[in-house]
Amino acid sequence: MDKEYVLKKWLENDLSEAEAEAFKALDDAKLYEEIAEEAHRFSGNHQAKVPTFETINNKLKEKNVASYNWMRIATRISAVIVIALTVFLYWNRDVTTTVSTEIAQKETITLPDHSRVELNELSQLDYSVSNWNEERTLSLKGEAFFDVEKGKRFDVTTKLGKVSVLGTEFNVLSKGDLFKVTCYEGLVQVRYNDEVIELPAGSEFSLDSGNAQKSNIVIAEPHWLKDMSVFKNTPIKAVLTELELQYSITISDSISTKNLRFTGAFEHNNLNNALKSITQPLDLTYEIINNKEVTIQNAKN
Repeated sequence: MDKEYVLKKWLENDLSEAEAEAFKALDDAKLYEEIAEEAHRFSGNHQAKVPTFETINNKLKEKNVASYNWMRIATRISAVIVIALTVFLYWNRDVTTTVSTEIAQKETITLPDHSRVELNELSQLDYSVSNWNEERTLSLKGEAFFDVEKGKRFDVTTKLGKVSVLGTEFNVLSKGDLFKVTCYEGLVQVRYNDEVIELPAGSEFSLDSGNAQKSNIVIAEPHWLKDMSVFKNTPIKAVLTELELQYSITISDSISTKNLRFTGAFEHNNLNNALKSITQPLDLTYEIINNKEVTIQNAKN
C-alpha cells in the first residue's frame, strides 16, 4: 500500500482496518504519532488541528537526512549542558586577583570597597572579589602601604603574621625573615604565633629573625612612597644591594672596610645623586662605567 496515501488517511483520521494495519507496519509509525502528539501538546488545545501531511513529511525528510540519530541529539544536548554548567561555574567561582611588581616598579591598587594599596617593588598581592564586602582579606608577599576605608575588619595575611584593622593607614613589610608593620593612622592589630600586638598611630612592630621589637616612629608615611630608601645603622652591603635593585645595576666594590654601616637615604630617580648620598658620608668614591655597571672604592688620600 502506498505510504503517502496511508499517511494522508491517517492524518484525516479516516483509516480503514487494513489501512490502520498498514500504518502500524510503517518503520516511522511511532515517530509520526510522537510528532502529532507534540503538536497537540504545544497548541494548548486538544481540539487543535494537527499539521498537514506536507509539513510532517518535510520534517521527516529533515530527520531522515540526519538519520534520526538519537545519539547525536543526546551528544548535542550533553554539550549544551556542559557549556551551561561551565558558564555557571565561571561566573560563580571564587576569582582570585593577583597583582605583582618587578624590580623598581610600584603599583597602585583600588580594592572593591575603594580602599587603596600601594604595592612596593618585588611584591605580590592576592585577594578575592567575589565576597569582598563580607570578608576583606588579602595576602601579601613583600611590602605594601594600605589606606583602608572604614567598614568590616580588614585582614592582611603574610608568612610571618597577620595584620587586622577597621580603617586606617599602615605599611606592611614581609620579606624573608623580616616582618614589619607600621601604623600611621588609627589602630592596627598584629598577630604572630600566639601573640597579639596593638599598634596605635605613630608606632611600629618589627620581627627580624625571630627577634620582636616595638618602637615609635616620627614619619607620616613610608619613605618608599616618596621614591626614597632610608637606612639606620645598616651594613653597607645591604645598602648597595638595595641600590642595585632600585636602579637595575651591578655594583663591584673594593671597599677595604667591609663592616661599614650607613645611616641616611638615597633617591630612586637619579643614580648620580643616590651614589653621592651613600659614598660621601663614608669617604668613598664611585665611577659609573655605563648605565648598568658601577664601581665603588675607598677615597684616595
